[in-house]
Amino acid sequence: MTSVFKLKNPVKHYDWGSPEWIPQLLGCPNEGGEPWAELWMGVHPEGPSELAQGGLLPELIRQDPVRYLGEAAAREYGGLPFLYKLLAAARPLSIQAHPNLEQAKKGWERGDRNYKDPNHKPEIICALTPFTALAGFREPGEISKRLAAFGFAPLAPLLAALETPDEDTLRRFLDALFSLPPETRQALSEYARSRALKESGSEYAEEWKYTACFAELYPGDPAIIAPLYLNLLTLKPGEAMNIPAGILHAYVYGFGVELMANSDNVLRGGLTPKHIDMKELTAILRFTPFKPEILRPSCGKTPGLFRYPSPCPEFSLTSITGRGGGTPGNGPAIVLVTEGELCISSSDAPQILKRGESAFIAAGEPMVFSGDYTLYVAGTGSFCV
Repeated sequence: MTSVFKLKNPVKHYDWGSPEWIPQLLGCPNEGGEPWAELWMGVHPEGPSELAQGGLLPELIRQDPVRYLGEAAAREYGGLPFLYKLLAAARPLSIQAHPNLEQAKKGWERGDRNYKDPNHKPEIICALTPFTALAGFREPGEISKRLAAFGFAPLAPLLAALETPDEDTLRRFLDALFSLPPETRQALSEYARSRALKESGSEYAEEWKYTACFAELYPGDPAIIAPLYLNLLTLKPGEAMNIPAGILHAYVYGFGVELMANSDNVLRGGLTPKHIDMKELTAILRFTPFKPEILRPSCGKTPGLFRYPSPCPEFSLTSITGRGGGTPGNGPAIVLVTEGELCISSSDAPQILKRGESAFIAAGEPMVFSGDYTLYVAGTGSFCV
């Protein structure tokens, strides 16, 4: 019985996407030059994967959930519990946060337009190229230092909001930021562009640079100063970070693999022409300082294999480079080859995956990988290699 299914995956053409990175990895031309922002691998109704031999991945799994997911995952989730993506950000994504499971269920049940499904969306992003992101509130004192150095007098209400250290400090700060009048917001954008030119060699040069960039793209948006209040991070290829529910973040520039619970729930907080609901956003945010840990691959018992720590049981991400290895005997997986060529051997005829190709692997049958390859494996929390 077949256990390895090659996939054909849908592409999302959002305006912030790159016209090059995903097509290059897949080895297919982008003749129209349109942006390829995300490639989705999974069963989400907004973009389910197709099977190369015909049919949809969610239809296959529904035929026999225990056969394809394993007994534990079928009982717990009823379907594939994760959504796997390639993400190619040539321009900044919106500042956003995702709800926890309770918040998502309540929002879905009341028909709130912000909620596309009743699931939470913790996620991990792993860089394939240098990848710049904003993630998590800085400490209030660090925000104050950057605001003071920025030197834009009309931001005095923001500094005042940070003066009293208590559990509502960051909430007051964000409320003050989004209460700035339109004329102040426009003046802030003009000031940000001039500030970056004057201070290219200063201590906060990177913050000024990205603030000016955001001001060019989204003039009049108070969130252009996000680099002053969110942590500015750059991942090297192979490095990753987890983004839990309720953490304000934005992916700024780079190409990576992204893995999350099977959800598309997004609450936005700036740098976007899309719908922003500040009341609902502030209802789900964690108003505490948070700096994601940078997860750096290290050699364990198996050289070339690294399993990134997962924030939840629905998914786990593993990178494998070189020769040999294995796949789970107790959970489903989707494999994506990013370099070289992979041969998957099992009781079926061997399957060959080339660079840019992906496959769904059913639970329950041990397999062997061979070839000269680099791949990223998305599995459930019970995934093991």
